[in-house]
Amino acid sequence: MSPHISPLKTVLLAGAIALPGTLAAQPAPRFDTARISADIRTLADDSFEGRGPATAGEAKTIAFLIDKMKAAGLEPGGPAANGVRGWTQDVPLLQADIAGTPTVSITSNGKARALTQGEEIAIRAAMTGQTEVAIADAPLVFVGYGVKAPERDWDDFKGADLKGKVIVMLVNDPDFEGGEGDFGGKAMTYYGRWTYKYEEAARQGAIGALVIHEYAPASYGWPTVKNSNTNTMFDIVRADPTAEHPAMEGWIQRDLAADLFKASGLDFDQMKAAARKRNFRPVTLKPTFSARYAVTTKTIVSHNVLGRLPGAKHPDETVLYSGHWDHLGIGEPDARGDRIYNGARDNASGIAMMLEMARAFTAAPRTDRSVVFLAVTAEEKGLLGSEYYASNPVYPLATTAGVINMDATIGAGAARDFSISGSAKLGLLDLLVAEGKKLGRSFSPDPRPEAGLFYRSDHFPFAKQGVPAVSFGAGGDLIDGGRARGDELSKAYTLNQYHQPADEWSADWDLSGVGPDMTLLYAAGRDLANSRAWPNWSQDSEFRAKRDESAARRAGD
Repeated sequence: MSPHISPLKTVLLAGAIALPGTLAAQPAPRFDTARISADIRTLADDSFEGRGPATAGEAKTIAFLIDKMKAAGLEPGGPAANGVRGWTQDVPLLQADIAGTPTVSITSNGKARALTQGEEIAIRAAMTGQTEVAIADAPLVFVGYGVKAPERDWDDFKGADLKGKVIVMLVNDPDFEGGEGDFGGKAMTYYGRWTYKYEEAARQGAIGALVIHEYAPASYGWPTVKNSNTNTMFDIVRADPTAEHPAMEGWIQRDLAADLFKASGLDFDQMKAAARKRNFRPVTLKPTFSARYAVTTKTIVSHNVLGRLPGAKHPDETVLYSGHWDHLGIGEPDARGDRIYNGARDNASGIAMMLEMARAFTAAPRTDRSVVFLAVTAEEKGLLGSEYYASNPVYPLATTAGVINMDATIGAGAARDFSISGSAKLGLLDLLVAEGKKLGRSFSPDPRPEAGLFYRSDHFPFAKQGVPAVSFGAGGDLIDGGRARGDELSKAYTLNQYHQPADEWSADWDLSGVGPDMTLLYAAGRDLANSRAWPNWSQDSEFRAKRDESAARRAGD
């Protein structure tokens, strides 16, 4: 038994792993790596304009996906209209853009200092529906990590009145660098995610929220922050968006934060250390903050794309493969002047591999359960396509046996191991581990739990609804070069390509890991689709109770 797998979880899937009629009884499928590469190259071509939602790039992407799903032999898997299913699920979204260049400044000792959008600060278009943000000399309040977690006996706010103020927060958790809380150490909790911090800012009544960027606790560089926050913003359509968003949301560079503290007679590192303690109290900084910019908003409709293979015996039960088709579109130019964010690895690779997976399933005998291939929109805008599907499922979540998400799936080459995003305790991982063992692959825990990857991919909205879901990660212990080379290449991608125009298709990619990864994911999905087992979360998982609520709806549960 793997040291990472509990006996409880192994029991959860014992039936699924041992059942006949799985991959062991079927010829291993042949996966066409050249075809996968060609599909990536197409999706990441400049003509797709970075696959931004609600753009010409979306229309081109959707047409491509439908054409490939048809050719693969899938049936339309979207919602039915007049008894006939289509290929897409409408996803209504609020779209917001900053009109022109925002005017932003801080004032200290009567002297104003202008801040440059994208360089010192990265302000997001308001998600509240308002058409203008006007903040004049608002107090800046440092609130540590911006966390209120009663179950952990932690409150960074201590009842402070933050109405009309702009709060400044550290990224990640209070114990990322060694604190007094129970926040998972290096393994980020949801409290460490910037999405949570903006949500809490809204709950606290702040007019604005600024997250301080540092590479290690954020797990990515400033170019990623800049490129992800200064372009078009999207959100699901909410009845009260101000309950989730303050008027102004943004990030600031670490050096600017240090200047703010210095102007207040404070030391940045000392304040960070203070924020790691339970007795921390908010600190009002001496500089004030001003910002003015117009915001254009409209409601648009983007699309999830679904193809389906109905199950032969239990068509009302579903195994789901997912991946996001979108990327960042067209944005600020890089040093080469390139403005198209092609998103070749992230996530043309996952979509191309999912299409090849569909071809393998249609070429094999039909599984007992239905298999659905879901390409979701607006992942880069906050997992919005998967959030919408999980809230408005086409196929009941109670009878969705599991979700295997494929996000930036192509690794640096063939590996001895594989991983998943984040630290998850669930039976679906047991199935992957068992299939990996058959193929000589071992499971390695997420090597960067501090990056909070569990909350950053499309499996997470399903997990929140209780559905067993994982995002697959290609291994880092490379056959050619071992873990040292794997770590080196992973770090180089994060620093130089991730969320940058440089994430482009290359004929020089080492695709030797694609076939083994596809074989593993196919085996796990096929076993689950031919079983009567229902994976679950471990007893101590925060998602277990939600799954158990629907237990009565699962046959043989």
